[in-house]
Amino acid sequence: MVLQAAYALASHVLPTRYYWQTAIGVGSLVVTYAFAQGRTTNRDRDLHARTIIVTGAFTPLGLTLISNLASRGAHVIAISPYSLEHPYATLLIPAMRTATKNENIYAEHADLTSLASVREFCTKFLTGEDQRIDGIVFAHEYAGIGSLFSSKAVHEERREAESVATFLMITLLLPALLVAPVERDIRIVNVVNPFYAAAIPSFTTDIISTMTSATPPSRSLFLSEGRRALRTIILTRHLQRILNALPNRAPTLDAQGPGEQPKTSKDDAANETSGKTPHNMPSNIAAVSVTPGMSRTETIRAALGADRELSPESFSLVRMLIYVVLFPVIWLLAKSSDMAMQSVLHSLFLPTPFKRTLAQLSAAAHGSAESKNAPAENESPAPLPTGSFIEVLKPGALYRECSVVMLPVLPLPPADPVDEKGKKVKEKEEGRTPSSQEDLLDIEDDGEYGGEGVGRLVWEWFENHLKMWEAREKERNPEREDTKTASS
Repeated sequence: MVLQAAYALASHVLPTRYYWQTAIGVGSLVVTYAFAQGRTTNRDRDLHARTIIVTGAFTPLGLTLISNLASRGAHVIAISPYSLEHPYATLLIPAMRTATKNENIYAEHADLTSLASVREFCTKFLTGEDQRIDGIVFAHEYAGIGSLFSSKAVHEERREAESVATFLMITLLLPALLVAPVERDIRIVNVVNPFYAAAIPSFTTDIISTMTSATPPSRSLFLSEGRRALRTIILTRHLQRILNALPNRAPTLDAQGPGEQPKTSKDDAANETSGKTPHNMPSNIAAVSVTPGMSRTETIRAALGADRELSPESFSLVRMLIYVVLFPVIWLLAKSSDMAMQSVLHSLFLPTPFKRTLAQLSAAAHGSAESKNAPAENESPAPLPTGSFIEVLKPGALYRECSVVMLPVLPLPPADPVDEKGKKVKEKEEGRTPSSQEDLLDIEDDGEYGGEGVGRLVWEWFENHLKMWEAREKERNPEREDTKTASS
């Protein structure tokens, strides 16, 4: 009786002649939703005893990321722009500890729009007892700043401050990463917004025109956000070039047991001093950029000016109402935070070229040791085992939807003749010393993301704007600078 009544009601609401149309419509919506959510990473990794620093920790993406890292055993340091007495830190951190069954989740204060606050955190960390870093995830630049309806100078100033804060934290914490044991697998992940493509056509010209001046606000939100994202992407790529050019400390793998750590021999130490890299080992520090795509909160809601927390200058109740009305469409076409972080997890879980090379050297060392103990007729070493294709992280690359993205950024026109290694011939002929510390390194020009020339220009842009930021901080807080000078 109940089934008959339900069938009669369903037939009245939806006649049988519309069943096929309804099924096709529902199927189309399901396929659209699945396509919009993007790929899920097919990798996983045990993160016990690994320390990962996460900025932008109290955004939806940051909280989801911290929960997933902590559930895999990671020791997570969440960078909070709020004071440690704020409810975000006092309530959310204990809740995540309980939910993930991991007590190693801590909050540290650092306002990434304040130069003094960033330096204070880095100094505190580098002078602490535990200086171990296995990964840094800069997630604070993913959330949008400003809205489609307004473009203000304060928004552009905040964009530049957060970008320069990323550069400052990398340069301050990099010494601790370089002195870490060579066997340690270290990741630097910059999470950027998905509007980088809007800035590609005019990026090289824009970066030259703003080398020593503030970036003028653009009427287009996509262009302003795209410049910020593309600067960080190219900075990450150039950082990896510098890391690859540094003399690496390659361990010697001499017939070790399965649980023993690789050891460094005297020959390796001599090669390290002379600048030669034994075994052609890649750097154990991998820097990558990741764009999670279009998410509902950090991208859509921020662009509509409907988020009071992310962009209070652009918030209005009318824009919040627009977001509520459009939410069914936004829910269908934009990502949830859980799906947005999949590419970030993918970049943290993939094996690096360093680990793959280390595994091959270990297999070769064990194979040679076994051949020494084998009878004379078996003196020829066995070939390395070959298995199925395994995806390896590409250091310096941009990842989107768990895949590498190539960007057609225009290179700089050559100002001076260059030799086969890209070094300026004019400087060599005049006998001048290199203009910067980077010139002392043999940095490879791979041509990606504008090549080494654009990467160097972006690096200099960050250095110049860091100096400009310091000058503004001195003007705003002269008393703080006087106190700092007197104490020193």
